[in-house]
Amino acid sequence: MILRRLRVLPVMLVLISFFVFSLAELAPGSTESAMLAGRPATPAALAAIRKAYHLDEPLLVQYAIWARGAIVLDFGRSLRTRQPVSDLIADRVGVTAFLGLYAFAITVIGGIGLGVISALRAGSSVDRGIVALVVVGISAPAFVTGLILLYIFAVNLRWFPIFGSGDGILDGLWHYALPAVALALTSMALLVKLTRTSMINAMQQDYVVFARSRGIPRTRVIFLYGLRNALIPCITAGGLILGYMLTGAVLIEVTFALPGLGTLLVESINFKDIPVLQALVMLTAVILVLVNLGVDLLYQRVDPRIRFDSVA
Repeated sequence: MILRRLRVLPVMLVLISFFVFSLAELAPGSTESAMLAGRPATPAALAAIRKAYHLDEPLLVQYAIWARGAIVLDFGRSLRTRQPVSDLIADRVGVTAFLGLYAFAITVIGGIGLGVISALRAGSSVDRGIVALVVVGISAPAFVTGLILLYIFAVNLRWFPIFGSGDGILDGLWHYALPAVALALTSMALLVKLTRTSMINAMQQDYVVFARSRGIPRTRVIFLYGLRNALIPCITAGGLILGYMLTGAVLIEVTFALPGLGTLLVESINFKDIPVLQALVMLTAVILVLVNLGVDLLYQRVDPRIRFDSVA
């Protein structure tokens, strides 16, 4: 199964890269006008731009030139700043990666933990309270939650900084706490709901009843027999959540003034910076493809039945 997925992976990336490159053709306006930025569009200037960026070549030739550079992470230069696109992304990817992984850790720990507690106390006041929080979390957009957290904990209580990335790991954890929590709350609510439902179903299976009748400790029954078999839908959701947090934290970064890839994406859209947009979309696609591959591999690790079926 792994080899089959790896064989398909290059084909998927080629198709995705061609679609990403075609964004320049699908976007309104032209690359020449975006580069001139309101300056007089003389025939000589337009001809020079077309020649420098191979715009006078057929589409497939342009794609081959772009793809050859993209393989070595050379996406050209930004139309807005004239800097190499790879340098712009390298300067900001650390902010987005740190925020995404921070929020993902909060989501997994909080989501699975609360889901297990809710399932084990199903029907109790604790369960109803957690379910109520889940409804609120799913209903509130991340940027709205971010503004509320910012107003309460940063402006009024002054427990957290309003903006900035901090210096060092500990200071960074403090500065990124509010945006990470805001980004995690909606996804955590979804994970709580999935974990609760899967855990209740798993704890009602015959193998759990049999394990209890053998006198196996309750903690081992919960985590080894119940939670492990309830993790498959959670892993699926976790893969989607991780991909979203690493690539879709645009509004959170703008709300908290974080200089990450989300802010760079907004700036590139506003200035019609096509090379940067192409690189960001391609990076997003590659991350999502790799995350999905990792999820499939994790399935086999968690559930031996999937591994045995793949071998067969």
